[in-house]
Amino acid sequence: MKLNLSTYKDKVKACWIGKNIGGTMGGPFEGKRELLDVKGFISKKGEPLPNDDLDLQLVWLHALENVGPNNINASILGEFWLSFIPPHWNEYGVGKANMRRGLIPPLAGDYDTTWRDSNGAWIRTEVWACSAPALPEVAAKFAIEDAKVDHGAGEGTFAAAFVAAMQSAAFVLENLEDCIEVGLAAIPAECRIAKSVKLVLDCYRGGKSWVEARNTVLETNMDIGNGWFEAPSNVAYTVIGLIYGEGDFKKSMLTAINCGDDTDCTAATVGATMGILYGTEKIPSDWAEYIGDAIVTISLAQGGVGRSFPKTCSELSWRVSEIAPAVLGAHNGQHWYRKEYTVYLSDTDDIPDNIKELFIKQVGEKSRASLEKLKTYTMHFEEAFLTADVTLSTPEISPLGEVKVHVDLGAKQCYENQQHTVSLRWLLPEGFSVSGRQSAFIPRKDKHTKNETSLDFVITAGERIAPENRVVLEVTSHGRHTAMYISFVLLG
Repeated sequence: MKLNLSTYKDKVKACWIGKNIGGTMGGPFEGKRELLDVKGFISKKGEPLPNDDLDLQLVWLHALENVGPNNINASILGEFWLSFIPPHWNEYGVGKANMRRGLIPPLAGDYDTTWRDSNGAWIRTEVWACSAPALPEVAAKFAIEDAKVDHGAGEGTFAAAFVAAMQSAAFVLENLEDCIEVGLAAIPAECRIAKSVKLVLDCYRGGKSWVEARNTVLETNMDIGNGWFEAPSNVAYTVIGLIYGEGDFKKSMLTAINCGDDTDCTAATVGATMGILYGTEKIPSDWAEYIGDAIVTISLAQGGVGRSFPKTCSELSWRVSEIAPAVLGAHNGQHWYRKEYTVYLSDTDDIPDNIKELFIKQVGEKSRASLEKLKTYTMHFEEAFLTADVTLSTPEISPLGEVKVHVDLGAKQCYENQQHTVSLRWLLPEGFSVSGRQSAFIPRKDKHTKNETSLDFVITAGERIAPENRVVLEVTSHGRHTAMYISFVLLG
């Protein structure tokens, strides 16, 4: 599949201009929960308002540029959080505090928090969508890893996957409802995000007004705080703006803002999504002129960044366009045998007629499957040829107390379909002990068998424990020189 390079770059620029317009227009009304009657900007001309929706994505661009697309995961992004993002707002603060205690993502977003279902992750998906155009499963994968840091296995993570997939698909699908359908395919049908989005579509198709749709969403999600700063309602308000706006940029943005609640986030995502769908041609010239090109930051620590964060939407667009070929190349190299699904930037367009069906199939197989395996207190590890998903009964341990540990250990297919006999050794704090197997067999994969095995352990503490108790599981395989070290902390 080929994407026209000039068209792609125009859509990326429109994305960031739309994001900046929405964040600035909606920002002054953030947190107002009643129906609003906003008609335009109330900020000064030429002075875009700072917005963390945009700020955090500058850090993710820095991550893509410096560690590369194949190394983007929740743990790596957690390190960028601790290095470059100072605010402690809501889930941001909880996630960072948990990481500083030694809890790695997604534990950092799961433990001791009431913000797992909030808005922090789905508002920062555009960098993933724009760097993985027409690859919704890749954009969703990045967004999931991102969201795990501060939302764990919560609805905030499902929301990020939905928006990222929808926006990536918008680079080639011209129909908004088709893009929404791709986004829904990326998330479990029973999650609250999916139900809230489908509710909006049902209202629209049933002839209800946008106000009726908004009130229906609000009433449906009363059990999670009237939807206040919660992802299910605010993603639904974003979809209300998009779907009831019927292709009109101004109508779409104002409708989303006038739903109330997290207005800077809903408007910014509407603006970005409209930009990707339609390009700069659909950005109202008076609004674009009013906002200007500058990016004003509020939540970044820039000391020590070798290449500074972008200062304008134009620079941001250029740098994202620079990194996209590396993301596409990484995906094409991993999926070379799926010729219909390789994506290239070219001087022409060549889009398969069945591209929507291909998108839905891929995000269903990849993103939804990944989310359905995501459980509270589950961590993912990779080391050379092995992978491990580790689930704790709790990250807390008391003197003489126990923690159950379930490990799903698998082999990577890129090292050929091989079986492995592995040895297991625990490195524990003084006084701790563990019960469970000391070896395991990982079979070859065939139509009846997966190349993975499941193990269960019980860690028992001694009479004295520390506030932070690090335990390590060493996994070695006969005939392989690389050892895997699964390291995590139990809180005393």
